[in-house]
Amino acid sequence: MLRKNRSAFAIDEEPLGKIRGHDIELYLDGERPYPPMIRRPPYPASLETRKEIEKNINELLEMDVIRQIGHKKIVEITTPVLITWNDGKSRLCGDLRALNNYTKADRYPIPRITHSQDKLEKAKYITKMYFMKGFHQNEVKPNSMKLLRIICHMGI
Repeated sequence: MLRKNRSAFAIDEEPLGKIRGHDIELYLDGERPYPPMIRRPPYPASLETRKEIEKNINELLEMDVIRQIGHKKIVEITTPVLITWNDGKSRLCGDLRALNNYTKADRYPIPRITHSQDKLEKAKYITKMYFMKGFHQNEVKPNSMKLLRIICHMGI
């Protein structure tokens, strides 16, 4: 199956595809007042952490996941948080805790684990796939983009 559909998969250093037609939109809770403009300075970071942030930012820019919007705009922004795993790899996340207080939660029923296990009981083969940068392949609706801006020592 993988060989037959090779064009649907990216391998390290290959450009990521985009999921079209399922743009992400953040819905703000209409019962609460609109969130005040959140403008935060970047968190202090050591030289080592700054280098890792730069590496992540440059990778995201190169993959066309983010774009720089400039320093002079007065906009809602949040700070990035660098998450480092045990293997030394890292990823960048926006600190969206303040925004989370104003967004409507999506509610999806999740099947019980026992139901999923029952379905796998008679399986001959079980395969595990790692989806490389899965959320980076989603498009974000323009009205939601403004809520997802980040700032670091490199700018907005």
